[in-house]
Amino acid sequence: MYTCGPSTYQRAHIGNYRTFLFEDILQRYMEYLGYKVTRLITLTDVEDKAIAEAKKENLTIEELTKKNEAVFFQDFKLLKIKTPDYAIRASSAVDQAAKLITQLLEKGYAYWYTYKGAKNVYFDPLKFDGFGKLAHLDMSKWPKKKRRFHKDTYPGTPWNKGDFIIWDGCKQDAVCYVAPIGGGRPAWNIQDAAIVTKYLGFSIDVACGGIDNLVRHHDYTLAIAEAVSGKEFSRYWLHGGHLFVDGKKMSKSIGNVYYTSDILTKGFSGEQLRFFLTYGPYRKKLNFTFEKLAETSRKLDSLKSMVKDLQEQKTDNSNTDMEGVEGSIVSAFEKGMNNDLDVKTAFDGLYETVSELHEKRETLSVKDAKNVMSDLRRIDSVLQFIF
Repeated sequence: MYTCGPSTYQRAHIGNYRTFLFEDILQRYMEYLGYKVTRLITLTDVEDKAIAEAKKENLTIEELTKKNEAVFFQDFKLLKIKTPDYAIRASSAVDQAAKLITQLLEKGYAYWYTYKGAKNVYFDPLKFDGFGKLAHLDMSKWPKKKRRFHKDTYPGTPWNKGDFIIWDGCKQDAVCYVAPIGGGRPAWNIQDAAIVTKYLGFSIDVACGGIDNLVRHHDYTLAIAEAVSGKEFSRYWLHGGHLFVDGKKMSKSIGNVYYTSDILTKGFSGEQLRFFLTYGPYRKKLNFTFEKLAETSRKLDSLKSMVKDLQEQKTDNSNTDMEGVEGSIVSAFEKGMNNDLDVKTAFDGLYETVSELHEKRETLSVKDAKNVMSDLRRIDSVLQFIF
């Protein structure tokens, strides 16, 4: 399982964590079902933005990115996100990027071109049959005139209809690695393909990221890997929806970007934020307000209170009406989760059953209560906000 990680030139915000949380839920639920999951997350530590930000803060790129990376993994602990088996910096896969580029040049998918004195390598999408298949691009409308895009990323969501850079040749004040293909650095567009193929191989089961990765990025990653290997890169692709704030997209210029520390300062916990960010269809847009966070937090606190009461059940009664109700906790949870990871439906079904058990708790036996707790703990191996 490959999941797109952060660009570590800046700190990750709660919108980023919505994506990382749905990926965590996915991994945990597959493990709940009995699968062994090997997860890799990419860390973009070398790119145009990182170079500019490091210069601005008077830091080396390594100092800048490692500082933000440390905060990132602290937030993982706060939000109870499993640490991936592999958390790989782009700078550690330069050798693999150079190997991929060599093969792309040999196969005719890529070519050298000198731009502003730098000897770069570009990928020609028209040479790859099926380019844009993730985003369902109509390649018949692709411009016939040769165009090249020289930056790692571009603002906004339009497609850059042209050849994209995969190797940024050495130029003044730029990061430059020594590689068999010459001096330079891998552009962002090839970094994930290099990381994944180096550590997981050319064919994986699941690839994930935010919905913004459907514009350019994941189709680039797929095309590079498949052009080299001829194999299907990933069998399944999942993309999470954006997090909005008061109905608006998060933006520093608007001043509505929130970090985990902002949530804690308001008196909320990491568990409550985890619940809010996962309580809804992961593919759809989610709107954040502190009022909505408070509302969902009350619902979570209510469940936790009922679970605590059931956990402390001391009577030794036996109510035959409880037969089947216990098992419905698991079935309600799995019904929701099996419908495209619908955590909201799964939780609501779980909440309803726990409420029913709580109302009749005086007639619940100690044995039955223990069975309920066992089911809830297994479910919480996925949700991570009940106990």
